Amino acid sequence: MRITAVFFSYLLICLVLAALLTYPVMATGYLDEDPQRVMGRLAQVFILLGLWPFLKRLQLADRRSLGYGIQGHAFRRAVALGWFEGVAILLMLALALVALEIRLPDADLELWPYLAKKALQALIGGLLIGVLEETFFRGALYTAIRRCDGVASAVVWTALLYMLVHFMKPSGLPEGVPFDWAGAWQMFGSVFIDVFQWKHLSSMAALFMVGVFLALVRERTGHIAWGIGLHAGWVFVIGVTRRMTDGNPEAPTAFLVGSYDGIIGWLAAVWIGLLALVFWGWTRRERSEEA
Repeated sequence: MRITAVFFSYLLICLVLAALLTYPVMATGYLDEDPQRVMGRLAQVFILLGLWPFLKRLQLADRRSLGYGIQGHAFRRAVALGWFEGVAILLMLALALVALEIRLPDADLELWPYLAKKALQALIGGLLIGVLEETFFRGALYTAIRRCDGVASAVVWTALLYMLVHFMKPSGLPEGVPFDWAGAWQMFGSVFIDVFQWKHLSSMAALFMVGVFLALVRERTGHIAWGIGLHAGWVFVIGVTRRMTDGNPEAPTAFLVGSYDGIIGWLAAVWIGLLALVFWGWTRRERSEEA
């Protein structure tokens, strides 16, 4: 719990710095972006700038602690294998959503070159997200908690913080509210209010199970390469699916997806949770047989 609070505090400080800087940056007139987008990007910049000193302070700034403690060729092979498995896992979910008419094929979709471009963006974006998030959550954070409190705490707390961070994002101001210093702090406050909205519950459950699964993979493999591949493959399928299909809120089973991205929700939580359970049982049996 204490280590998780330290990592959460680091993220919170970066967000506070972003809130302090957003209004002066927007006041320059050089950026033609929504204020909430600027605040979010500034927070990410502060996180990246301060990450290495932060990790060094916690004695986590080494390859093994960050989950990179295997040879380069083995690491790359594990990422590639994980990516294909991640695509297969989320593709089954996407096909189920289409079969249930929760998502409908986009009749106006331009297959080429639009889809190819979006697929490439999803591939690159997925790999970047996989590397950054796995290094932070299943690398540094997992190692820090496991050293102090053991496997169970590391799995639960990394999954919980991973889930929360996905919803701690600045939202736009209500119509008619000007963006000034007061508006900037109102946006900052919305980060914590939005987390507790009931509509996010199913998406939170899904992301928590994703975090549990990835943490179990980290524990069993001893590195984050496979997790990076899985993560990147999931992001890829979500990105492509959202561009090839449209959400159908009128479907009788529409409640199975949440508000986060129209893909994950209760169905994803059950599917990923089941896979996590099977994976843990299978790897435990293998280890007992080896012993």
